[in-house]
Amino acid sequence: MVKGRQGERVRLYVRGTILGYKRSKSNQYENTSLIQIEGVNTMEEVAWYCGKRLAYVYKAKVKKNDSHYRCIWGKVTRAHGNSGVVRAKFKSNLPPRSMGAKNFPLESIIPAMGCLTVVTGNFNGR
Repeated sequence: MVKGRQGERVRLYVRGTILGYKRSKSNQYENTSLIQIEGVNTMEEVAWYCGKRLAYVYKAKVKKNDSHYRCIWGKVTRAHGNSGVVRAKFKSNLPPRSMGAKNFPLESIIPAMGCLTVVTGNFNGR
């Protein structure tokens, strides 16, 4: 017989903030984004996230597939510096309005608008 769930739910994601594109003094590389993952502050902590999938979830005006929410999938490629910032590549480049957006707590299955999540559990992603 299966018993009911005991204790709290296991959270299989972590929030992050999009800082901007990778850049030099005069050039900007839109195909690589810089992301600060919540609670990651050192280069050693970044190593666990390398290769993990990212989901940028946003809300659109027009409904597609019975939902206003859309998602851009990406992957953490490597560390950027020593302070816990990571570089990530997304399937399509992130829109400029996503930069520096405040990320709201995810209270349901559908994340809040403009939220970036690092998916760490098993899933059938694209």
